Amino acid sequence: MGALALAQGSAPATAPATAPANAQAMLQASDAVRNPEKPFGVTVTLIEYRDGKQTDTSTLGSYAKSDARSGQFRTLIRFVAPARDEGKLMLKSGNDFWFYDPASRASVRLSPQQRLMGQASNGDVVTVNLAKDYQAKVGAEEEIADGNRQKRRTTRLDLSASSPDASYNRIELWVDSTNNQPLKGKFYSESERLLKTVYYRRYQNQLGKERPTEMVIIDGLDAKWVTVMRYSDFVFRDVPEVWLQRDYLPNFKPE
Repeated sequence: MGALALAQGSAPATAPATAPANAQAMLQASDAVRNPEKPFGVTVTLIEYRDGKQTDTSTLGSYAKSDARSGQFRTLIRFVAPARDEGKLMLKSGNDFWFYDPASRASVRLSPQQRLMGQASNGDVVTVNLAKDYQAKVGAEEEIADGNRQKRRTTRLDLSASSPDASYNRIELWVDSTNNQPLKGKFYSESERLLKTVYYRRYQNQLGKERPTEMVIIDGLDAKWVTVMRYSDFVFRDVPEVWLQRDYLPNFKPE
């Protein structure tokens, strides 16, 4: 499927940094590539691979809406498959991250760093505007191999967490120098351990803009442990405020 080949690629060539651009504006533009500006729904399929063999899969329904005050997204995640997880919910609203299990009718606070499946954490599957949680600086102009192993001229943005909502302490994000499309990211812990490398690929026209419809997530220690996140069924839709309240989770019914 090509994901493991990404993990084994050679190191990208690096060129000296050019005059600094407005890094925060570039990060905002990159967010706009990934995320529609209006409330939307999307189906997220996660597939886990170990040594090139599929070991697990999960399907989620995501409903996301930007908060007018903070500019950050709030997201409700509905577990669709496998059958053992059907009906479970996860809610991200501000600093709060909740998991609801209809079997116990209890909601439990989560950490965004907790793994959901494979290399995909809770914080990876919710919609996030990175520019709201990170301060960006221009690192360098670099030519790298993208998720399709094509050479791309990029600007590396060095992101440092500036909000308690941030899922990672530090991120290196490579964006296309001509259109700000995110192509690759490296995500680090507070101890500076590389947690994962992510490739953004399979760009398609979705909701009026070319957006990545697949993320390939490679473990920071074991390059043969790969999780693929695929996005489909994009749609602008109303996301009622009540859906984004913890107390409403036991009453949620998908439309």
